[in-house]
Amino acid sequence: MTIMARYHMRKSEREITEITEIIDILLKGKYATISLCRNDEPYLVTLSYGYDRAENALYFHAAPLGLKLDFIKANPNACGTVIEDHGYVVDQCEQNFRSLVFFGTMSIVDDLDDMKHAMNILLEHLEGEPEPIKQRNVPDDESYKKVSMLKFKITEMTGKSNLKK
Repeated sequence: MTIMARYHMRKSEREITEITEIIDILLKGKYATISLCRNDEPYLVTLSYGYDRAENALYFHAAPLGLKLDFIKANPNACGTVIEDHGYVVDQCEQNFRSLVFFGTMSIVDDLDDMKHAMNILLEHLEGEPEPIKQRNVPDDESYKKVSMLKFKITEMTGKSNLKK
């Protein structure tokens, strides 16, 4: 993973450069907003995710058919953001936050073992007790035919913080 900005950050004192802080934001976050494009048509969607440190990837679940999948098939290049909101500062016209913008590729996970891995990462990230959810939603291999798992492989990332210490 490359931690760098594609563009110069105007307020460089707000740039997050420590990988541990970036990972912390990804581990604490619960949803990401993903930007996709096909034939000059933009599409933006917010999804719950699970972060896989070993793969440096986010995993999402979706219906087996739909607009997201159509966009990913047409163009796998994507951009996303995770925002950790610490609230608006009254009388200061400021927002306390940490945020990430990341670039990479989105793919549809089609191998059953990879789908199971993706679902495990997602549920471990989001749920305190993931086993009951797994048993209810994906109790057997056949149940994976009713869901799509998506993978966002992160290749570049930049972070920004406006936290008052």
